[in-house]
Amino acid sequence: MDPSRSSVILVFVGLYMGMCVAVGLWALSRTRSTRDFFMAGRDLGIWVTGLAVFSSTMSGFGFVGGPGLVYRMGMTSVWMVMSIPLGYVLCFALLAKRIRLLAELKEPVSLPDAVAARYGSEGCRFLAALAILLGVMGYLATQILAMATVLRDLVAGAGFGDFSMEACVAFSCAVLVFYCVTGGIIASVYTDLVQGLVMVAAAVLVFLATANVAPGGWSGIVSSIASDDAGSMSPWGTMGAFQGLSWYLLFILGVAGQPHVVTKMMMNRRIEDAKYILPVSALGYGVSALLWISIGLAMRALVIQGIHPELSGADSAAPQFLAHYVPPVLAGIVFAALFAAIMSTADGFLNIGAAAVVHDIPRALRGRSLGNELFWARTATVIIAAVASIFALYSGDLVAILGAFGWGTFAAALVPVVALGLNWKRATALAAKTAILVSLSINFAFRLLDVEVPWGIDPGAISLLVSLTLFVGISLASRTPVLDPDIERLMDT
Repeated sequence: MDPSRSSVILVFVGLYMGMCVAVGLWALSRTRSTRDFFMAGRDLGIWVTGLAVFSSTMSGFGFVGGPGLVYRMGMTSVWMVMSIPLGYVLCFALLAKRIRLLAELKEPVSLPDAVAARYGSEGCRFLAALAILLGVMGYLATQILAMATVLRDLVAGAGFGDFSMEACVAFSCAVLVFYCVTGGIIASVYTDLVQGLVMVAAAVLVFLATANVAPGGWSGIVSSIASDDAGSMSPWGTMGAFQGLSWYLLFILGVAGQPHVVTKMMMNRRIEDAKYILPVSALGYGVSALLWISIGLAMRALVIQGIHPELSGADSAAPQFLAHYVPPVLAGIVFAALFAAIMSTADGFLNIGAAAVVHDIPRALRGRSLGNELFWARTATVIIAAVASIFALYSGDLVAILGAFGWGTFAAALVPVVALGLNWKRATALAAKTAILVSLSINFAFRLLDVEVPWGIDPGAISLLVSLTLFVGISLASRTPVLDPDIERLMDT
């Protein structure tokens, strides 16, 4: 990398890191209770909430993992991109009003609080918290691995030597922990406001830049890739229709089971704001996803045409492209936005994971959360980040594959329990507990036993279909539950 380019990029990244420290310290002064730490005081406006929802979904998963998937398998992963804005529509239709009303009635500080209120069951609270904690490990590992991958490429390109992935993960984890421990969810959502706007603008500019990096523009990019591997530019990509459709199913239904999305629906100031938050989130994601598609295709074409050497790993597609083929000021802004996306999303996951450890699991097991909950929430944040870092280092997966595993874990465990449960009075606590337990068993059996699913079907999609079937079947076979009067009135609205 040209030293002048690297200097500009590192200046922007350094300024962003300084901003994170400032935001964390500012948020520290506003974080006086667990309600502030986990729920941002339930006082967020339309733009802050809308941009926070889409930014936390895009994150390192989309900025680093997305281009890596396109680079490796062509158009297959575009089925994820297409489904998520539609998933927002479904999620808001099912949950936005009711989950916010529930927040008014029961004042939960976590999603398992809401689950326990809906089913009147501490067992449901415990299993929902367990599912969130396990899913957090996969998704948080995605953010840490994405941050470390970008950091290693930047440092090497600037001529500071080839740092080990372990060192980059350790540094990334340390920065994340400081940011999250000081600011809690307040630091995350207000950073999302800035970086969400930057991501949208940067995505459009980078998309326009990709048209000029290879001979022949976009037609040259597409024809180069198609001549090298015709399947990669087909509607299903190299992985085929079954994998593409399983991702489509998992990601369109799965938005309603993502705790970092659903929890933010409890934070907005007014219930009626949801109808304005939805278009902000869906449009923001749709535009910023241009980065996902354009960088992956452009980088693959550059390698095929011999303009750029073969990448050491698919996850290097985005950092390599930005470092070499985008004007340095724009590259610096995009890298800063990338770190912002990773930091704020990781903060969200550390936040919900810490809530599970110090609030939900103790309350389910002994009837009350830990004393001095705010202190223990910060301590749990450090421990969860350390464990996720180890998972990131030794899982051996691409960033986006780790992200898909976390997404699938959340979706299969929580879509039936939360999205259906808040819209169907017939749903029972037994059905909710069974759906969570079975979905976790299926997801982790596939993962730990390294089971190969035929035709490339995503295990998360199988787990989601099984949990939905069990949830509906057991609820219909069970006695009609007696609901809390407040919950029944809420479900009648």
